[in-house]
Amino acid sequence: MSEWFDQSWGFAKQITPLLFMGVIVAGFLLGRPGEEGMIPSAWVASLVGGNSFGANLFASVAGAFMYFATLTEVPILQGLIDNGMGQGPALALLLAGPALSLPNMLVIRSVLGTQKTLVFIALVVCMSTLTGWLYGTFF
Repeated sequence: MSEWFDQSWGFAKQITPLLFMGVIVAGFLLGRPGEEGMIPSAWVASLVGGNSFGANLFASVAGAFMYFATLTEVPILQGLIDNGMGQGPALALLLAGPALSLPNMLVIRSVLGTQKTLVFIALVVCMSTLTGWLYGTFF
């Protein structure tokens, strides 16, 4: 039990500063509710605003290459939504983000090989895009 606690406490000390820094950087770049951040809202709205297929595809690809800490997804996404991101692209980003990341892709490639990894990446991006587009259309 003592070893488990020591390991857990060590991980908490490693993760907590990074988590706080991620939230602070997201707040700085995207702004707080009702306030403009360093990234203009017009940029966010032009890339992922509305529910076009292109906006969902862009959000899926961006989510696939981003590396989100689990607890930072919500504040980052809230900042993006407040700056004009559509509901469909938000879901596409949330679906692609946990399934893929650049480190994840490298590990999958070392286990499955390049062709299977490319198929997996394509499937995650396509299904995230389609799901986000359908969600944005009907909800």
